[in-house]
Amino acid sequence: MTYWVHILASKPGGTLYIGVTNDLVRRIYEHREELAESFTKRYGVKTLVYFEPHEMIAAALQREKNIKHWSREWKIDLIVAGNPEWRDLYDEIVR
Repeated sequence: MTYWVHILASKPGGTLYIGVTNDLVRRIYEHREELAESFTKRYGVKTLVYFEPHEMIAAALQREKNIKHWSREWKIDLIVAGNPEWRDLYDEIVR
């Protein structure tokens, strides 16, 4: 099984959300459609701007924890390194 660490944004340089899931397409769909009362719904965080796979849940959870403790600048640098235009990567994962 693959576990995914992902980052969603409200807009380029906007509010960020970091999470882990074992079903990236389903989880991002839930955020985009505001299917649950959550941080992402409250702050309009719907754009998938970064994701990375992990084979072990422990590694994914540790990576999520590490990223959450980074400074905002480091989080933005991580996004920009792989997605400088802050494109919505959702279409890439549903194909």
